[in-house]
Amino acid sequence: MEVLIVIFLIFYSIVLHEIAHAYVSYKLGDPTAKYEGRISLNPLVHIDPLGTVLIPLFTFFSFGFIFGYAKPVPYNPENLKNKIRDPILVALAGPLTNILILIFFLFLYKQNLSPLINEISFYLVRTNLILALFNLLPIPPLDGSKLYLLFLSLDEYVVLESYGFVFLVLFLILFQDIFFYLVNKIFLFLLSF
Repeated sequence: MEVLIVIFLIFYSIVLHEIAHAYVSYKLGDPTAKYEGRISLNPLVHIDPLGTVLIPLFTFFSFGFIFGYAKPVPYNPENLKNKIRDPILVALAGPLTNILILIFFLFLYKQNLSPLINEISFYLVRTNLILALFNLLPIPPLDGSKLYLLFLSLDEYVVLESYGFVFLVLFLILFQDIFFYLVNKIFLFLLSF
């Protein structure tokens, strides 16, 4: 039962991440995600079979944590009011949402309400920390890569993004251990704070 609760809450952490992208995009002038029904808590509109089902199950049973993604939110940067600032704000909305979820569950963890709530909160803090930090990496197509728009034109960024999968695979091969080492250090600091 506890595992199902954790999986459900982590799934909604991923869904809320995507809803945040959709909502901020809509507020900044692009209705694409709204028209496609993506500003919704209905999980069915956000499910990606690979990223929302298979990868989370694999990472949970293989590594003891859940990692995954929902169907990416569509948006048209041409509809945004500010072509440089607004794509960055849309991108940062997702990781910021994960940080807010992390803070909420860290607060619950610190209250020491019950062993069950502590264990659930423990997993939610760690997973949302991973989601936030991973998405903030400056590797296309991750959210943090939108910061390149401060230095590159949209066309130049699109070219860079076309190589994103290669960069992402190289990062996971070369720097995965360093990334998780830093995640664990931050995680332990948060728990002891």
